[in-house]
Amino acid sequence: MAVHSYMVPLLTLLLAGAPSTVASLDLHRYMGRWYEVARLPNRYQTHCAGDVIADYSLRPGGKITLQNQCRTATGKIDVSHAVGHVVKPAQLKVVFLWPFQVDYWVIDLDPDYRWAVVADPDRSKLWILSRTPQLDPETYQAILRRAALNGFEASRIAPTPQSVVH
Repeated sequence: MAVHSYMVPLLTLLLAGAPSTVASLDLHRYMGRWYEVARLPNRYQTHCAGDVIADYSLRPGGKITLQNQCRTATGKIDVSHAVGHVVKPAQLKVVFLWPFQVDYWVIDLDPDYRWAVVADPDRSKLWILSRTPQLDPETYQAILRRAALNGFEASRIAPTPQSVVH
């Protein structure tokens, strides 16, 4: 039986299981402000037109506080809060609305923590984050290529408009 070229990504995804995460995550270096550069469309952010920012802080006992904000189509700033904790290296559980937890896996990370890629294990969510509002085109394209190799539909990843000048 011949394997058609369109089947190769599907077979790779089925055999690969969940996406791989980075080997380790230094929580102290990860804390701070991140700008959303791009994301897979998701139902949680349909109201966000742009200017998506996430601020992380480490709490006593290893808990993580997360504040997300975005600009809606009407110009309003929408803010949400969450608390997370590490379950395995580079794998967190985050609670926006108790008791519901979401998986938050760091699957790609710049050695200097200038950018990160976060996803969930079923590959339905993905965010490209940066310490600055934009990434240079070469870095962005390299991240998209690695996301595709990790089983994500890179063609569906949409840039997030950022009007913030850094």
